[in-house]
Amino acid sequence: MSRFFIDKDCISGDFVKITGEDVQHIKKVLRMRTGEMLVACDMDGTDFDCEITEIDDKYVEARILNSKKSESEAPIKVTLFQGIPKSDKMEFIIQKCVELGIHSIIPVKTERTVVKFENSKDEEKKQQRWQKIAVEAAKQCNRGRLPKVNNPINFNMALQVAKEYDLVLVPYENENLQGLKKVLQEYRSAKSIAVFIGPEGGFAEDEIKKCLELNYFSVSLGKRILRTETAGLTVLSILMYELGDVG
Repeated sequence: MSRFFIDKDCISGDFVKITGEDVQHIKKVLRMRTGEMLVACDMDGTDFDCEITEIDDKYVEARILNSKKSESEAPIKVTLFQGIPKSDKMEFIIQKCVELGIHSIIPVKTERTVVKFENSKDEEKKQQRWQKIAVEAAKQCNRGRLPKVNNPINFNMALQVAKEYDLVLVPYENENLQGLKKVLQEYRSAKSIAVFIGPEGGFAEDEIKKCLELNYFSVSLGKRILRTETAGLTVLSILMYELGDVG
């Protein structure tokens, strides 16, 4: 069944009300009619099987037939702190990370970030575009919650935000002593994990130094250097296999 994300305040008694762009998608693209079924998700892990009762120009109302906890969410919460890359690479990263089960994504402005924002309005516009991509990916892969793509922040702020996590991983091409596998063997009980990925060109040495000063783990992903759009997906795939719900 088609899936739509709704705010909790759109649920009233035994009914849900779908608004916004999804209304036209239901009417014009899917050409759904009253009596047809859809799934409404409250963005926090609960799915509602619903029957459409009314289709208006501004909303679609549906009766809740039953509800259940989504089974598509991983037991670990992984946040990707992604150094902002050039062109449309960020859109690719967001789409694929959502498919793999990411909890949230925080775009990070690093020393080697080439992309520049004119002002806060420019940042907000870009974030809205990125969030829309996350929504579409979440619908496509039947996610039970909607991953949040945050507004861009600078590297020092990102380091402070990461302090809240059980484990912080920083893949680094010059790390020769510690692999990701070794760290995960010691932290199998971690439930919240932050992953720092640099932009094209990677992290600067002083940025890595700041990570180590906070006791974050610099790890190797092997002998091959991965692109920025590959590295995060690689780490996330490994985390979902070792600690999550894959395999």
